[in-house]
Amino acid sequence: MSLFPKIGRFSHILCGFMQKNSYLCIAKINQQAMTKKKILFINQEVTPYVADNNLSLMGYELSKVMQELGHEIRTFMPKWGTINERRGQLHEVQRLSGMNLIIDDTDHPLIIKVANIPSSRVAVYFIDNEDYFSKRRMTTNEVGEDYPDNGERAIFFARGVLETVKKLRWVPDVIHCQGWMSAVVPLYVKTAYADEPSYANTKVVTSLFTNTHENDLGTKFKQCLPFRDAKPELLAAYKDNFNIEELTKLAIDYSDGIILAEPDINKNLLKYATKKGLPMLEYMEDFADAYEEFYDKI
Repeated sequence: MSLFPKIGRFSHILCGFMQKNSYLCIAKINQQAMTKKKILFINQEVTPYVADNNLSLMGYELSKVMQELGHEIRTFMPKWGTINERRGQLHEVQRLSGMNLIIDDTDHPLIIKVANIPSSRVAVYFIDNEDYFSKRRMTTNEVGEDYPDNGERAIFFARGVLETVKKLRWVPDVIHCQGWMSAVVPLYVKTAYADEPSYANTKVVTSLFTNTHENDLGTKFKQCLPFRDAKPELLAAYKDNFNIEELTKLAIDYSDGIILAEPDINKNLLKYATKKGLPMLEYMEDFADAYEEFYDKI
């Protein structure tokens, strides 16, 4: 009996096997492509533009690793007055600048700058304004006193980021907020910007860090916060004297997921977040895969 028929049958089976596996490989590739996300990182601090600490290092590392994993990212932070623009090679983005944001019945020009972090492909957009950022330090002045309008600065920063992303015509799947300066963002995304095409289906994640800033956000914060559908009545459940803990509760209330970014989180905030029943990711040093899975989960 000739061996050729057997070889022919084997070739047919082999071709079928290879074809089936090709389809499986293509399906797997397509599935992986579908899970890639557009992630907007809104950071209070990003190294190397400020001194290294857990918050600033995570601001950089998280953007870098998610970009390396194939996700499309945008990263924002305030342009603190301590940032050396020449050394950091910041330059203004004229097409994004020029808008005025009204805070407490006063117009504040929005200036957008951008720079690329050395030794990486991560671009950082900076929210700038002469009144709130470019002539001031981060949280306290030169003698260690809190700026009395820190709350208004956070409001300007949040609205500045959200308006700029709209101008970029970029639609994030996930917004990840890190640091108290970004804590107003969840409220605005879920209320004032809820009907905007850029944010209609966006999920918001808030990372909790160990609070080092305990003072209040200024006497005008609560009256300046309402904007569009972020109505004053939504703030009735919160104390009139907003401090960082109260602000973090506001962020938790309007987030879709919570990440514990450090091991020793304020117990009151941890209890508050747990009672909300939101998806929560515990602290872990090897964060890349866990964060990526968490984005998929929410």
